[in-house]
Amino acid sequence: MTCGDSPRDRAAQGVSPRRTHNEERPRISVQLPMRDAAATRACALASIARQSEARFECVIVDDGSQDDSRAIAERFAARDARFRLIAAPRDGLVAALSRGSAECRAPLVARHDADDIMRRGRLAKQCGALDANPALAGVGCHVHVFPQRGLTDGMRAYAAWLNSLACAEDVCRDAFVECPLAHPTLVLRREVFGEFGYRECGWPEDYDLVLRVLASGRALGVVPEKLLAWRDGPA
Repeated sequence: MTCGDSPRDRAAQGVSPRRTHNEERPRISVQLPMRDAAATRACALASIARQSEARFECVIVDDGSQDDSRAIAERFAARDARFRLIAAPRDGLVAALSRGSAECRAPLVARHDADDIMRRGRLAKQCGALDANPALAGVGCHVHVFPQRGLTDGMRAYAAWLNSLACAEDVCRDAFVECPLAHPTLVLRREVFGEFGYRECGWPEDYDLVLRVLASGRALGVVPEKLLAWRDGPA
């Protein structure tokens, strides 16, 4: 997986440095927490910038990074007003997620991580799925886990299982097997994020959120396409 950051690359990715932040209300907000992710940050941001759905904002919350992560994000924000950086103290992932959620302006909120890569049609397809089915509180999508070398048998099995879930009924049926939606694939309606949010509860905050949404009687669907390259790194 590679990405470029030259002027030609930025043009191909649809980066619009002249766009003002208030030019139009975004269709979807991308919530992206980061900490010490300089090695992968540029690729993650470039994959957002080149989305076919250009009506987005990206809210980047820097959780006290001590490497060049903040500088990389500042450069993106300086040339494309759709990217917005929030510098935060080193309070941890849940605090960063909560800060990001509070800053999102669009009616839909997508999660993304600092070491993953969106396929170009991800935001458009997930927005389309939610527009087509107002009964859904949110949707995930299928994943391509990389790099393939070094993946454990357990991770391969988990990814295969995730990619076998194709609809809201599958998600509800298998919700207690394991978290049925990979966190960085999640897109929720903003009011759902506002109602449930993230919490520190001694176990994974993403699974906790998904289970609480499902327990409320709301449905979570799946776009059954591999729209996210999900990095499985040593950390």
